[in-house]
Amino acid sequence: MSLASRLQIAAPAKINLSLRVRGKTSDGYHALESLVGFADIGDRLSLKSSAASSRLTLRGTFADLLQETDTKDNLILRAVAALEQASGRALGSQLVLEKNLPIAAGLGGGSADAAAALRALIELHGLEISDTHLAEIALSLGADVPVCLASAPAWMTGIGETLAYLPNFPATEIVLVNPHVAMPTAAVFSALQASPNLRPAQPVPEAWQDLDGLVAFLTQQGNDLQGAAISLAPEIGDCLSALQQAGAKYAAMSGSGASCFALCEIGEGAKVAAAYQAPRAKDWVHAGRLIGAGDTKINQS
Repeated sequence: MSLASRLQIAAPAKINLSLRVRGKTSDGYHALESLVGFADIGDRLSLKSSAASSRLTLRGTFADLLQETDTKDNLILRAVAALEQASGRALGSQLVLEKNLPIAAGLGGGSADAAAALRALIELHGLEISDTHLAEIALSLGADVPVCLASAPAWMTGIGETLAYLPNFPATEIVLVNPHVAMPTAAVFSALQASPNLRPAQPVPEAWQDLDGLVAFLTQQGNDLQGAAISLAPEIGDCLSALQQAGAKYAAMSGSGASCFALCEIGEGAKVAAAYQAPRAKDWVHAGRLIGAGDTKINQS
């Protein structure tokens, strides 16, 4: 098999369109139910094989903030190490991450980067890793990494390891915003006031015929972490109010925040983004669309 010498792969932003906390597992993790989608914005990873040890270079809008963290904890380098252990061979690679997503933003940036690295490294080095084994490796890196492998609409349960992939969403535009507030997940869960009366578990949802049907489902589900996050960062509530006033069909927080999103009819996303930015010009804002299965490809050269 002829292997490519260079690869590029997108790491799309992961959006928890809904999120319900089901309780804690015996080992202390939180059990969740979440409708997960992906957007047409994200980080981008470039790779080429190398005879030397793997090295990661950071570029892009939010690279400086990521460089302030401990490099040893970077999920991309941990993904390299995990695949080296699984394959029993060195996987020397030069990796360049274009960091376009805010840090600690509830958009799964690090998890998406790790998932993209796993997929691209397997392709670059011609590894034979079964889907089951790859999912196990992904879960060892983080609960959100498995769902990011396919970057496709999914119903996620357990701690993130149980996935039911869904048909593509109705054609939907999305506006993502962030008030430049980092929101560590652990802090939000600590602030969560768990209800003693958990709602019944939701079965895997059916496909939605249109955006109205999707919005009705999301309105019923909500995000159990939203209130806790707003108590820590009131700016999140301001973002949601601004999105609603800008004409969003539906607005909520993604994951543990602080990023929020608005769903819009086709052709309305840019208008909502512009109306949002008028009073909040300093926020990070992106208008795009929800992507579907197969939209994320590995480009070879």
